[in-house]
Amino acid sequence: MIRFLIKKFVKDYKNTEEKSVRESYGVLSGVLGIICNLFLFGVKLTIGLIMNSIAITSDAFNNLSDTGSSIITILGAKLSNRVPDEEHPFGHGRFEYISSLIIAFIIILVGFELLKSSFDKILNPEKVEFNWILILILSMSILIKVWMYFYNRYIGNAIGSKVNQAAAYDSLNDVVATSAVILTTIVGKFIAFPIDGIAGLIVSLLIMYTGYGVAKDTVNVLLGMSPSSETVDKIHDQILECDYIEGVHDLKVHDYGPGRTIASVHVEMSDTISIVKAHTEIDRVEKRILNELGIDIVIHVDPMPEGYTEPID
Repeated sequence: MIRFLIKKFVKDYKNTEEKSVRESYGVLSGVLGIICNLFLFGVKLTIGLIMNSIAITSDAFNNLSDTGSSIITILGAKLSNRVPDEEHPFGHGRFEYISSLIIAFIIILVGFELLKSSFDKILNPEKVEFNWILILILSMSILIKVWMYFYNRYIGNAIGSKVNQAAAYDSLNDVVATSAVILTTIVGKFIAFPIDGIAGLIVSLLIMYTGYGVAKDTVNVLLGMSPSSETVDKIHDQILECDYIEGVHDLKVHDYGPGRTIASVHVEMSDTISIVKAHTEIDRVEKRILNELGIDIVIHVDPMPEGYTEPID
C-alpha cells in the first residue's frame, strides 16, 4: 500500500537524491502518521476512560506524542529543504536531525508524565471495568502500528532519513507496548493486584527508553561520527579505479544532512604526471563519486617521486 501512495503523491519518486522528492516523502510520511496516530489516540483514550485503565490511557497518550512527532517530521522535511544561504553555506539538511532530537524529547516528556500517573495508580488502585469487545478493538489497533512500522522503515531506507527510521522503531515499540497492555488487562481481570498501574509504569518506562535511544543516536550524528567502513571502502574503491592514483589517505567525511555529504581526501600520484593530466583525472574521479555515491568530495594531490617505496595509507 505504501508504494501505491508514494507513486500517487510523490512526483518523480524514484529520484530520491532530489531535495524536492525527499521533502515529498517526508511530508507524506508525516501526514500518514498524523492520521493514524490521531485515530489510535481517540480509540485508545475512549477505551481507557470507559474501562478506567491507566495502562490503556498511557498507551493512548503515547500515540498522541507520536502525532506531535509526525508534525515535526513534516516541519523537518520542509525546513531541511531550504536552499543554502550566507550563514549556512552547506544548506539546512541537519534540520532533519534536530527534528529527530525534538521527537526524542517529546517522547521522554510524555513517558515521564505517564510514569507519575502510573505510580499514583499503584499507590491508589482503582477497579478496571473489563470489556471483551473493547479489548478486541484494542487488539485490532495493533495492525495499524505494524503497518506504520513498515512504511516508516521503507521511507527511511529509501531516502536515508533518521526521522523516519526513528519513527519506525517507535512504532515497533508501540506494538510491544499495546500487546503488553492488553495482556496485563486480561490478567488483571482474574487477580486482585494493581497490575494496571504496573503495566502503565512499564509502558511509560518503555516510552522513555525509546526517547533516550533516539536522542542518543541523533546526538552522535550532530556531534560528528566517523564514516562507516562501508562508506570508506566505497570511496577508496572509486578513487583507486584511476590508474594514476597509487594511494589514498586522510579521508574526512562531513554529514550536513541526508543527501548532503561533503568529503575531502589526499591521493598519491607520480610527480612525472603533468598538472593538466592530474587535474583532468582528479576532476573525473570527483564527478564519478558525486554521481554514484552522492558525496561532494574534494581531492588533494600529493605528488610522489619516482621509485617511492614507503607504505601508503
